Amino acid sequence: MKGTGRRLCASTLGLACGLYAPLAWAQAETTATPDDAAPAFGLEEIVVTAQRRAENLQKAAIPVSAVTGDLLITAGVADVTSLTKMVPALVVQPSVGTATNFYIRGVGSFAANAFTENPIAFNFGGVYVARPAAPLGTFYDLERVEVLKGPQGTLYGRNATGGAINVLPARPKLDQVGFDLTAEYGNYDAKALMGALNLPLGDKAALRVAGQVRDRNAYMSDGYDDEEGQAGRVSLLLQPSDWLTATIVADYFHQGGKGGGGVLVPGPLTPGAPEPKDRIGGADPRSIAALEAGFPGMVSSGRVKPPGTDGFVDNDFWGIAGTFEADLGSATLTVLPAYRDTRPDFLAYNGGYSSRVDEVAKQKSLEVRLASNSGGTLDYVVGAYVFDEKQVDLNDFTQGLVLRTNFTTRLHNESVAGFGQATLSLSDDLRVVAGGRYTKEEKSQDTTLTQTSFGQGVTSDFTGKAKFDRFTWKAGIEYDVAPRSLLYANVGTGFKSGGFFIAALDNSFSPEKLTAYTVGSKNRFLDNRLQVNAEAFYWDYTDQQVNYIGPIRSSATTYGTGLITTNAGKSRMYGLDTELDFQLTPDDRLTANIQYLNGKYTKFDYIAVSANGAPLRHGCTVTPASNPPLAAPARPFLVDCSGNRQINSPKWTVNLGYTRTFELANDYGLELGVRTRIESGRYLATEYLPEQYQKSYRSSDIYATLNSPDGLWSLTGFVNNLEDRTIYAGSSLRPVIPAVYNILRAPRTYGLRASVHY
Repeated sequence: MKGTGRRLCASTLGLACGLYAPLAWAQAETTATPDDAAPAFGLEEIVVTAQRRAENLQKAAIPVSAVTGDLLITAGVADVTSLTKMVPALVVQPSVGTATNFYIRGVGSFAANAFTENPIAFNFGGVYVARPAAPLGTFYDLERVEVLKGPQGTLYGRNATGGAINVLPARPKLDQVGFDLTAEYGNYDAKALMGALNLPLGDKAALRVAGQVRDRNAYMSDGYDDEEGQAGRVSLLLQPSDWLTATIVADYFHQGGKGGGGVLVPGPLTPGAPEPKDRIGGADPRSIAALEAGFPGMVSSGRVKPPGTDGFVDNDFWGIAGTFEADLGSATLTVLPAYRDTRPDFLAYNGGYSSRVDEVAKQKSLEVRLASNSGGTLDYVVGAYVFDEKQVDLNDFTQGLVLRTNFTTRLHNESVAGFGQATLSLSDDLRVVAGGRYTKEEKSQDTTLTQTSFGQGVTSDFTGKAKFDRFTWKAGIEYDVAPRSLLYANVGTGFKSGGFFIAALDNSFSPEKLTAYTVGSKNRFLDNRLQVNAEAFYWDYTDQQVNYIGPIRSSATTYGTGLITTNAGKSRMYGLDTELDFQLTPDDRLTANIQYLNGKYTKFDYIAVSANGAPLRHGCTVTPASNPPLAAPARPFLVDCSGNRQINSPKWTVNLGYTRTFELANDYGLELGVRTRIESGRYLATEYLPEQYQKSYRSSDIYATLNSPDGLWSLTGFVNNLEDRTIYAGSSLRPVIPAVYNILRAPRTYGLRASVHY
């Protein structure tokens, strides 16, 4: 047996095998029962659909992390931004207003208006959600969340350059009456109520109704960083015959309150700014006074408008989707039509300036897949995808008298794709994988842009059309070293389509591309009590799309400033991602997820603008540029960040967890748990200023849960961010004046959570 292990280590997957071969030998020598025999205790099996078919997480030969719905509740993950603390490879960054940015291993983008899209695909219930504000309000009554790391250019395709996030809601169950109800109260007068009711409708149908209400006072002194939301979801399961199943899901979410806040960060030009740990918001008079002191005469004259207290959020999101599955004997046909309506409506100041957005985005999609039944010599998934999105929006960004940018736009995005992926078994233990996807997209815009400075404005009307097409592919190999040990290697590609930004001329950008090389290993040892998964990766990222404030052409001879998207970057990333889960005893469980990431921009340069002509304040190399010609006093500068570490790419990220269960008198149970995230330093924005650097930190959560003997109820006390760390979540450099405003993650929170299950 040891000789067999050594021969395996000589294969192309020798690196991963070398790490785990000793454990593989131990497993093969000590396991005396069949693989499917139930041990006395061990780790549960998690089923995922990351590859568009149901399969054991440990059999899925791709880098994917899965978090169950119960664990999300225990960890206090109530929204998508909190998912960061569960997956080392993922950084979820709140942005200007209510937009959300996703970064996986440094791949992401700054989404701040209707033109911008994220290169991490967000899918809810199997449906791709295009708008960056729409993921809010989905985190309740979930089966699990899957985070796929690396380009998903075959089975997902659209805007999945760096990966995908799949949020899977709980499905109705036949022949089962049940309900779950959870009430929560904590500091900052935080109140939450979440519930779900499952009702069978005869023996061929079931209904599930779920919802949540959340309300919390502000974390910031100026009333921002509060929470107010109401969400509901209705799911209907129909099973009229043994071969046909239909699930229809309708959901709604309203987000209110004042919205996200930001703090003016102390720096060379704003030395008097309050310390971020005091959470004195940008609209607080103390913060405004520090801004005026740093830039004398700018605020008092009205040339620069400070953050105000009149911000609000009045967002509405809803959608309906159907999943129709037909068992054809040797394969399953899945048809997934969907519609989503996204209506962000807010006034925000968390970027330091006034951001008024009122948008209506309507998307329709249809996906059709045919998947063979698993276990054959050839397993396959083939399908087609159609996507159509129309947007109408108003964007008004006001710096003060010196500059106001207002644009209304109509956007139309269409995407059509055909795809397929197959796994061929060469033997009982060896398989090869190949897949491809062809995508064709067309985008159009009709925009009216007005830029005003000291009462003088220029209005431009412009239209544009662009077409993009791309073939993306994947190839790989899988080998079963032992019944519970898998080695795999693959190479895959992904792309994010090009598009437009607000300018009359020179207003488009090209697609970006990423190629990922992966060698991985998934293992269960010690009678299914120890799980060790590891992935070594190398990513090559080209034509990277970067968003920044720069010069835009309002006409053939007139330039202003606005949010630009350009193909400015090339980068490479490599590292190692390891996940360990150890059920030490029936009552003790230890988890450790560790990622090492080395990400660097190999080419990253662009043109930026100084509104007053002074040298730009920047952490990269800045040199004067001759183009474009700008009206004095504005001046262009060439910014070169080549060689810098990628933003939102900590070198080390470590998630540790430990739970201990105690059996009390009268069959009561007590579970104690602790989780901690340790993260090395990282920059949050491409200006690379000291104020935009998040230093290394450790943030921990603890909880204690009392479970009733019959399992009908539980009571949990929790403390999140036990150390009360001040952690930067996002950063913005104000246009016109180089003041930095940062968004903060939650402070220390604590409370009680009571749950009833039936």
